[in-house]
Amino acid sequence: METKQKLILASTSPRRAELLRSAGIAFKVIRPDADEKLHAHETPVEYTVRTAREKAESVQAAPGTVVLGADTVVAAEGRILGKPAGADDAAAMLRLLSGKMHEVITGVCLRSAEKTVCFHTATAVLFRELSDEEIAAYVATGDPLDKAGAYAIQNGAAGMVRRIDGSYSNVVGLPLCEVIEALSSFASEI
Repeated sequence: METKQKLILASTSPRRAELLRSAGIAFKVIRPDADEKLHAHETPVEYTVRTAREKAESVQAAPGTVVLGADTVVAAEGRILGKPAGADDAAAMLRLLSGKMHEVITGVCLRSAEKTVCFHTATAVLFRELSDEEIAAYVATGDPLDKAGAYAIQNGAAGMVRRIDGSYSNVVGLPLCEVIEALSSFASEI
């Protein structure tokens, strides 16, 4: 995708950077500063959109640039599953997801000097039943320890996912189609 504006990714997620590169989008990474603590009574959508906005607002948007902030969570059984606190937490999350449907929700905020566009994308994911041995082996790889919901669909968890309904790239960490569509709305102001 060609864009006239310069894109700043307000995220240090290697997965988001990889997704943007795979779409041919040039960008610069600047570490954001945002309150990623869940506020009382926040829904998963409210939480992800708020943190995406805070990330985008924490980075200066000079004329001709667009800042992209994003945040992804897994929501299951009324709980928001962020990154696990450790191996035991990761295993508990995977047991919760085993054999069940859950949602992966990414809040996205694009901000220029002229306007801000925020939205979310949700993808339904169904896990097959997982044995305790499978969970322990996957956790032992270390892969789930820095992932929302304790799994990476593009890595070792691919064989755990029976079905997805929605954006695959959203489950990885950034809904590319929706981001590209939203970025095109910024072209006229540059």
